[in-house]
Amino acid sequence: MKDVFRAVPVTDHVWWVGAIDWAVRDFHGYLTSRGTTYNAYLIVADKVTLIDTVKASYRDEMLARIASVVPPKTVDAIVSNHSEPDHSGALVETIRALEPRTVYASKKGVEALNEYFGTAGDITPVEDGQTLDLGGASLTCAETKMCHWPDSMVSYLHEDRMLFSQDGFGMHLASYARFADEIDPWVLDYEARKYYANILLPLSTFIQKAIDKLQGLGVPIDVIAPDHGPIWRQGPLRVVEAYARYAAQTRTRRAVVVYDTMWESTHWMARAIGEGLAAGGAEPKLMPLGGVHRSDVATELLDAGALVAGAPTINNQMFPTLADCLTYVQGLKPKGLVGGVFGSYGWGGESTKHIQKVFEDMNVELVGPPVRAKYRPSPDTLAECYTLGRTLADRLAKNPARTPTVTGQ
Repeated sequence: MKDVFRAVPVTDHVWWVGAIDWAVRDFHGYLTSRGTTYNAYLIVADKVTLIDTVKASYRDEMLARIASVVPPKTVDAIVSNHSEPDHSGALVETIRALEPRTVYASKKGVEALNEYFGTAGDITPVEDGQTLDLGGASLTCAETKMCHWPDSMVSYLHEDRMLFSQDGFGMHLASYARFADEIDPWVLDYEARKYYANILLPLSTFIQKAIDKLQGLGVPIDVIAPDHGPIWRQGPLRVVEAYARYAAQTRTRRAVVVYDTMWESTHWMARAIGEGLAAGGAEPKLMPLGGVHRSDVATELLDAGALVAGAPTINNQMFPTLADCLTYVQGLKPKGLVGGVFGSYGWGGESTKHIQKVFEDMNVELVGPPVRAKYRPSPDTLAECYTLGRTLADRLAKNPARTPTVTGQ
């Protein structure tokens, strides 16, 4: 297989030996429409070292890429920066195949790996800030807890000024292009935003601390090598700056209107709200859940200033697609949003009450009472919807860049 699956050189000492997953379409509940990569890296020094592994089903692809660079049995060490199964799923079998002298992980990583696998074998814990001597190269490990799991750490190769950032600064994007500068910038921006919004947003406090910690190391970074997506080798700190913006949750005048409909009533109401938002100078984004995935809603909310939600009532509840979406979004803990609620009903009309409760739990600041339509929205009801849109637009215009303090979870 090594003649088919070959490693890709990254720097003088480092090769990419990961795997490309073209088929995955669901990851942590969000739509990975462009697939993903599971990145692993081989440092070729006196002590050949493997940084992370891959999802279990891609083990043979990774081992073939390693064999295209060095005889597999010459791998001296493995560093597990993150114990999540998309990076450690192949770890136990890789240890058996390569027989490295040492396997390293953070202290929490040792616990997680042994708990996940029952026993992952003899794994050596590294201290925060500890530098490993690879013989002609040195690798410093730094804990970045909760970026994305309690065990998370990054490692820095001094000789190549290269940061192995595990789940940080990555994206889900399958491509034969290994480097970000080889990929359409629009795709990079969208997929990086989508990744942060759907994976890391509720951990923004920890992301900010990790960025501060990296800056405090005082080391130059020429290359950032994440565990998913392309490698950043040109202006790599731009993605760090983007993460700082994402973590701050600076709000814009964009307004996300998310809804579903049974007989078009809430669809008409959503359109009227959108008209009011646009007339007031906001940037409405209507997202009907009949054709939009919840993860796309989360992506649009990353820097939106307003969230408006609407649904018909069914079985005394809000429509199930909206319930699913709001449950998902609530778990991501967006902060600093203003909002509005609307809905239609035939007799009970409880949908708006349930939406309001979710918004209260999310600390979304409502600008007015819910707009409700019985059966079909009348011209007066549509006018109320338009007014709700204008009110939201005016509220966003008064404070278009609201940056909340992200403190705690």
